[in-house]
Amino acid sequence: MIKQEHIKNLKAIVGEENFYHDKAHMIAYSYDATRERYEPDAVIFPRNEEDVSKILRYCNENGIVIVPRGAGSGFTGGALPANGGIVLALEKHMNKILEIDMDNMVAVVQPGVINMELQKAVEAKGLFYPPDPASQEYSTIGGNVSENAGGMRAAKYGITKDYVMAIRAVLPNGDIIRAGKKTIKDVAGYNIAGILIASEGTLAVITEITLKLIAKPKRKQTAMGVFPTVEKAMEAVYKTMASGVTPVAMEFLDNLTIRAVEEKFKKGLPVEAGAILITDVDGNLPEELSYQMDVIERVFKENGCTQFKKAANDEESADLWFARRNASQSITIYGSKKINEDITVPRSVLPELLRRIDEVSKKYGVKVPCFGHTGDGNVHTNVMVDGSDKKQLEIGHKAIEEIFQITVDLGGTLSGEHGIGLSKAPFMHMAFTKEEINLFKAIKKAFDPNNILNPGKMAL
Repeated sequence: MIKQEHIKNLKAIVGEENFYHDKAHMIAYSYDATRERYEPDAVIFPRNEEDVSKILRYCNENGIVIVPRGAGSGFTGGALPANGGIVLALEKHMNKILEIDMDNMVAVVQPGVINMELQKAVEAKGLFYPPDPASQEYSTIGGNVSENAGGMRAAKYGITKDYVMAIRAVLPNGDIIRAGKKTIKDVAGYNIAGILIASEGTLAVITEITLKLIAKPKRKQTAMGVFPTVEKAMEAVYKTMASGVTPVAMEFLDNLTIRAVEEKFKKGLPVEAGAILITDVDGNLPEELSYQMDVIERVFKENGCTQFKKAANDEESADLWFARRNASQSITIYGSKKINEDITVPRSVLPELLRRIDEVSKKYGVKVPCFGHTGDGNVHTNVMVDGSDKKQLEIGHKAIEEIFQITVDLGGTLSGEHGIGLSKAPFMHMAFTKEEINLFKAIKKAFDPNNILNPGKMAL
């Protein structure tokens, strides 16, 4: 419960119309994609960076918790007010594209800008912002930066961190800082922008982001390869990436996922296949696409591909991508509760990872359909259980814990793009030593000595 004096003083900063503590707003800002619910004590909509600074200074002086929030589309609880406090909602006012600089090929945006809106705005000028998380139609750039979001194009173009050139942010004490520059090179001082990326709102509140843009390729082509086993498909992935050709995307679906999509949508998918790979290439000349596709087809077939289909137009491309884009909703045929994680390993150990996940599936008697961005080693594992059965939920979480340990043992990481938040915080000790976690805590304390910014996330 927030005190009346705080309500009065915070309303004085942002105005009556931008401060709410009614039940409707508490419920609306209590959840994210995890479906966990924690009601805040209030919701504030800052109008600008100055509002953010004044709010943080006041809350820091009075020990009031602040939870920054974009669209609330995260999968790990990073924007949940698990300790109460105030949700700082940035999507209402701070949602403008401030500049598209054609000469320097950068965009300057506020944190509440929707990813897809930025992509459309820069593409209208012949430029390209590659990071494309699955939530691109509603997730915000501020949230993407705070979680270091990826996407299907990461195999060739990288992830959010590869495009952040500079960040303006407000520290918990209200101080405003700028980290980074528009310049291509900048090695002056510590890389503070790099520290703020993927910090999940625990260190500062991001108020402006400068992003690198590139020229948009003029052509694109899609293909699908069918494999008898998931191991052969995984071998084809890392051998393709080592062939001299770098696909824009290299996505896979295992047999369980293929069967689920086919059962739900009847698309004529090869339900006996061990796995399918879907890939995109791009370039400016038809000869570039032909060369890349020829190499990929050769590598796929050398690794057991039994069918290779190239899309002849955009309609066929969309049809090939349909299964991947609808995989997540389709696998619910295996259980009402999906315990999904986005583990990532070096590409060369993908066959071993999928083999060992299959062993976990058999050990616990649960179905674990897998799909994801294998071009960068990022696999979405989905332990499917009956959400109304407490025993099944316990088994599911044990299976996930074992999958995390396998991932770390193979040199991988707990998250490729969803972040740590609340849901993965208990497993941080698997991936980091005591000394490393203590360093994280020291960084948190240096930025936020009073622990008012998003406490409890990432085990901090």
